[in-house]
Amino acid sequence: MPAAALKPKPLPTQSTAKRPVLLDLPYAPVEKRPLPPGRPRDWYITHNRRLKALRLAIALLDSGVYVPNQARNETIRTTAELIGVHPPSDMTCHMVRALMRYSR
Repeated sequence: MPAAALKPKPLPTQSTAKRPVLLDLPYAPVEKRPLPPGRPRDWYITHNRRLKALRLAIALLDSGVYVPNQARNETIRTTAELIGVHPPSDMTCHMVRALMRYSR
């Protein structure tokens, strides 16, 4: 018997299913924990900026913006308003595009 016949059939994904796979939306945000004390102020600023950029990149991908050139600063700031975070700076918008670029 061929080895391929012994493998169990994988579960369908969004791209292979006959009908759309339902997702449990919206997800509850992860419970926030306090940041470790004793770090320099720049560390906290960078850490929070990365978290915000990641949240925005995920929201943009969920809304159908898959390519960094589609994510202009106005688009990112509009998305930030929709998900309820403060408008990002130009540097944070740049980080969002970098995250979208390197996730491929």
